Amino acid sequence: MELSDLLKFMTKKGASDLHLKPMRPPILRLKGKMVPLKAEPLMPKQLEEMLLAILTPMQHEKLQNNYSVDIGYGLQGVARFRANVFTQRGSCAAVFRRIPYDIPTLDSLELPEVLKTFAYLPGGMVLITGPTGSGKSTTLAGIMREITEKRPVHVVTIEDPIEYLLSDGVAAVSQREVGTDTPSFKEALKNMMRQDPDVIMVGEMRDWETMQTAITAAETGHLVFSTLHTNNAAQSIDRMIDSCPMEQQKQVRAQLALVLRAIVSMKLIEKSDGEGLTAVIEIMINSPKIAKHIELGETKDIPDEIESSVGYYRMQSINQSLIALLVNGKINYDKALETSTDPEDLSLKLRKLFPEIEEQFRGGKMSFNDFSVITGLQDTKKLYEEQEEKWKLRVGEMTEDYERLKQEREEMRMLIEAKTAGAAELESEASRLRNEVERNKAEAAQKMAALNDRIKQLNAQLAELSSGKKPQPAEGFFKR
Repeated sequence: MELSDLLKFMTKKGASDLHLKPMRPPILRLKGKMVPLKAEPLMPKQLEEMLLAILTPMQHEKLQNNYSVDIGYGLQGVARFRANVFTQRGSCAAVFRRIPYDIPTLDSLELPEVLKTFAYLPGGMVLITGPTGSGKSTTLAGIMREITEKRPVHVVTIEDPIEYLLSDGVAAVSQREVGTDTPSFKEALKNMMRQDPDVIMVGEMRDWETMQTAITAAETGHLVFSTLHTNNAAQSIDRMIDSCPMEQQKQVRAQLALVLRAIVSMKLIEKSDGEGLTAVIEIMINSPKIAKHIELGETKDIPDEIESSVGYYRMQSINQSLIALLVNGKINYDKALETSTDPEDLSLKLRKLFPEIEEQFRGGKMSFNDFSVITGLQDTKKLYEEQEEKWKLRVGEMTEDYERLKQEREEMRMLIEAKTAGAAELESEASRLRNEVERNKAEAAQKMAALNDRIKQLNAQLAELSSGKKPQPAEGFFKR
């Protein structure tokens, strides 16, 4: 039995993981369930030879020193695999995670549209969180694909190991693997600032030094993406705060409140048709209120703020995501309760919003001899009638406001018309007065000219009298 044959079979069956351990046949994870192959158990020596053959000398040395090593392994024409080779009970074992060569788009993953907007942020930090195998790497790869296809930027990734192979598109991509291209996440992040990055992707923030460097990179204007193994947004923030020294926690809260852009927390749930898994997603956007909660250490208030910010910021909680999947028939009720972190709250929300869903997905287990069902229906009807009455009042108020504004607009129009007519009359009167002034000025000028001529004549006569000459008889108007 060859490792390549097992990996090809795993890919053919669409399994997400392949588990290899001594004295057991190979085990596939199909649609979230562990399924052993009908094959002979793997012997310790056989498994050791199979696994050590794919390790480099450096990886072999790391396995001997740390009893575990992460590797990336590609099978040409099949897929890439992220593997962890480890020691258990003194023998080698391994788990292989299948990573397709083709990076899925966010649309093909059926993820909320708001995730696509993260690819176009000018800077800051976005975290994708969730337990192992929840789809963090695939979602992050989908966002990276959106960036490489649409934005002319330099993308630098630091991964351990490299999972999805990103191709240059509109963007230029540099992928660095810890242990092969760089000794550590911390060292790679320090050197990265000299590599002119615009977008930085850190495969996983495992320690405080890596977190601190990533936060600093986000503060300097870079767009930073990374992952954490946490279950929700509030827990992710607490994990980062708790990782730093006590004396720095206040400062780090202020930094996170400033640079954090969003936290996406994911889980996978089986589809109602049994054909694979789908994602349940909590989305937290760092709104002003969220930022204040982070800075003041009020992470317990974040879930309520998420649920109340669906309309404007497009946030959503895990339970709201489950309700959306239930309403669209993607999952069943029992699986939703198993996945929910607060099943009672989920049930309450369903009774208020969609009371028929619980019975529909319970498989018709409603008792016809249960008065509480009638009471529930009456309560629902009452809520509906109250809501309808509120809407009627609101519509009435809006109609009154509309009529009032319409009347005010008509009054304003008439006032403007009156002012316009008055202005025209004033302009006409002003024009008449200007013409009258011009006529009077012309007449005054003529009279002044005649007076000046008469003054000259009189001056001439006075001059003749002074010289002893006989004055000439007057002519014209003054002949008397």
